[in-house]
Amino acid sequence: MNYSITFHSGPHAGQSYELAKDVIMLGRLDEMDLPIQDASVSSRHAELRLENGQWIFTDLNSTNGSTVNKTQATTVALADGDVIGVGEVIFQFHASSQPLPSGSVSLSAKDPAPASVPPATAPKPPEPEYNAAPDELALVEKMRDYTDRIRTEVGKVIIGQREVLDQILMCILANGHALLIGLPGMAKTLTVKTIAQVLNLEFKRVQFTPDLMPGDIIGTDVLETNKATGEKEFRFIKGPIFCNLLLADEINRTPPKTQAALLEAMQEKMVTAGNTTYKLAQPFFVLATQNPVEQEGTYPLPEAQLDRFMFNIWVDYPLPEEEEAVLKATTAGVRDEPQPVLTREELLHLQDVVRKVPVSDHVIKYVTHLVGSTRPGNPHAPQLTKNYISTGAGPRAGQCLILAAKATAILEGRIHVSCADIRRSAPPVLRHRIMTNFAADSEGLSPLDIVKKLLEIVPEPGAEAYPAGSGKPAK
Repeated sequence: MNYSITFHSGPHAGQSYELAKDVIMLGRLDEMDLPIQDASVSSRHAELRLENGQWIFTDLNSTNGSTVNKTQATTVALADGDVIGVGEVIFQFHASSQPLPSGSVSLSAKDPAPASVPPATAPKPPEPEYNAAPDELALVEKMRDYTDRIRTEVGKVIIGQREVLDQILMCILANGHALLIGLPGMAKTLTVKTIAQVLNLEFKRVQFTPDLMPGDIIGTDVLETNKATGEKEFRFIKGPIFCNLLLADEINRTPPKTQAALLEAMQEKMVTAGNTTYKLAQPFFVLATQNPVEQEGTYPLPEAQLDRFMFNIWVDYPLPEEEEAVLKATTAGVRDEPQPVLTREELLHLQDVVRKVPVSDHVIKYVTHLVGSTRPGNPHAPQLTKNYISTGAGPRAGQCLILAAKATAILEGRIHVSCADIRRSAPPVLRHRIMTNFAADSEGLSPLDIVKKLLEIVPEPGAEAYPAGSGKPAK
């Protein structure tokens, strides 16, 4: 049996290597068996080891992680055809009884791979460096443990819904807002309240109804007598919006006038009452909920206000085993109390770090292509878009994609953003920013279906995007 790997991206793109020794070390250091000079690869990133006739791939606690067949991996037994990612570098494992293709390089103890192989494609631009302060790096390194602890504490109350929790955390770190859509009884309110407890945030809930007025959210001036002077004067009484985490329950149940009262607070982090402007406490995060089924007597949010929400998060039914655990836990009368994990100051610090995380030109170019592919008027848009989309996503979608990808990296203890982070963030960012036409509706295609298809169709920028040898994006 002959074993080899073929690189599809990175500095060795197009090159095949024969696995001619039992242990192959991969990383950015020159002394590695296979040096990979790519900024997304750690100094000692991973190893390939032959054990009892089986090749094992192991990630060596790398900064940016590894994947096998697009799934995060630590230790995986490899099969023929498995696609492996180390950072942003992709290669494929081959196990075949056929002779290796001519031109393959042998990775043996006497003949290690060269430190650099002329790439078959033009190189990506260099990754930008992040000159972080020591305390910022320390906080990011701890964040992976913090994330696990947050999931554990929230899991004391909320069973399952891992993706919903992660997306809410991404949104909070990116300093955005989220629209949560799910049927009644899916623990949306309890999830938000529990997250507020774990993150040490002041939580308030407003039930939106047809008779709710803007003053009921923002607050109002009341006329009272000054006890010292005896004169009449107005005093502002703050509304529930003055908190850290506001749950706008069933936001589509109230008229547009009241819905619009949230706009200034969401965008500017301040509210105006009369002639006075009041700043909101930081951090400030709005989570609005909607019932996806019953639409009678509702006021659908206009597109301009939908666009203010960074994420559109779907809360689905729990898995059968999760539902069993929910039924046991919620009917027993005993519940663990979640404990705080982060302080408010640490959360604000993390929000600041998210903004500072650098993003490579390669990732920005990919985001530009992806968002542009949703616009039917774009001459480079795929036929899928021209057939099924009436209105595409605007520039704010690209901004939200990059910020969400940065937050994803921070949650995993990384300071490097990859295209995989963009793909993970795309469904909640884009599903409410594209409008389907009659053809899509008649075929039962939802915006989410189209987003998933676009993620399969739109490739990462290739060699044509970069002039050979320049390392800079083409103009």
